[in-house]
Amino acid sequence: MSFEQNVRQVIPYVPGEQPIGKGIIKLNTNECPYPPAPGVEKASKLFQTDLLRLYPDPTIGELSQALADYYQVKKEQVFVGVGSDDVIAMAFMTFFNSDKPILFPQITYSFYDVWANLFRIPYKTLPLDENLRIKMEDYLIPNGGIIIANPNAPTGQFESVSDLEKIIAANPDVVVIIDEAYVDFGGESCIPLLSKYDNLLVVQTFSKSRSMAGMRIGYGIGNEKLIQYLQDVKYSFNSYTLNRQSIELGVEAVKDDVYFKETLQKVIQTREWVKKELQDLGFQFPDSKANFIFATHPSYSAKDLFEALKKEHIYVRHFNKPGIDQYLRISIGTDEEMNVLLEFIRKYCKG
Repeated sequence: MSFEQNVRQVIPYVPGEQPIGKGIIKLNTNECPYPPAPGVEKASKLFQTDLLRLYPDPTIGELSQALADYYQVKKEQVFVGVGSDDVIAMAFMTFFNSDKPILFPQITYSFYDVWANLFRIPYKTLPLDENLRIKMEDYLIPNGGIIIANPNAPTGQFESVSDLEKIIAANPDVVVIIDEAYVDFGGESCIPLLSKYDNLLVVQTFSKSRSMAGMRIGYGIGNEKLIQYLQDVKYSFNSYTLNRQSIELGVEAVKDDVYFKETLQKVIQTREWVKKELQDLGFQFPDSKANFIFATHPSYSAKDLFEALKKEHIYVRHFNKPGIDQYLRISIGTDEEMNVLLEFIRKYCKG
């Protein structure tokens, strides 16, 4: 008898490529092109490696307090995990235990259906409209929970907080997760709604706007009871989730708000400039409020352009999925990197 009959088999999430080498322009995984705050670098050099022999603080108290102070909430309202993926996976295990399906968009972060299948959670994906926007009325049906990325990935579309509030208010008996991985690049957070709704969990990350994808820091903010339920599952799964260095450097990143805002503005300015350049070349795309552009061209194959860019060591993201296989998701890099990208695309379109 084969052991495989007892294996839980799932179709895994496929992460973006991580190419290594000189001369590579990496615009495929939405990382920030600028370094973390100066305080992060300073703290990394002063980090006491002798402390690595000790377990980290299981409560992640120092970083939780820094985030609580930043967002003006209680420390008990903050849950920190190993990237927002860890936080959301914990939330799936904790809150989505109904026989009714959870709801999320058909085109969105492709980890959601992976987690649902892994944890055996029934789910229903809901189509976007012709403009790649969420149809709010679709989320007013009976369900076991809801998760919405805002701005959405990979489209970059931002839905207003007032529209999302209608969904949250209409579903008081389930937890609604708003995944705000990209909200700092031009959206408005749902965090202010926490004072009105105890079924809301807002999730953010250090991987994009705080330039710390390599440290794997994510966090959720909700009411105290909801966060305690998350902590209970965490302590039943892995008490020591975040390492000492990530905690220490994460605190330094939160402290430097001036650098944080300056970095955001640089990415936003580059994004708006690249939008105009791509439009002039005939590309079409939703009005992104994230640190990427989800672009298509009526005259060119997205896959062919993806491969042509790759040969030039320019990496963007192509999703070979129905409905979006003619789009490329292009992360925003430095002005110099985007100039190289645009120059190649101009030549490609000419001929």
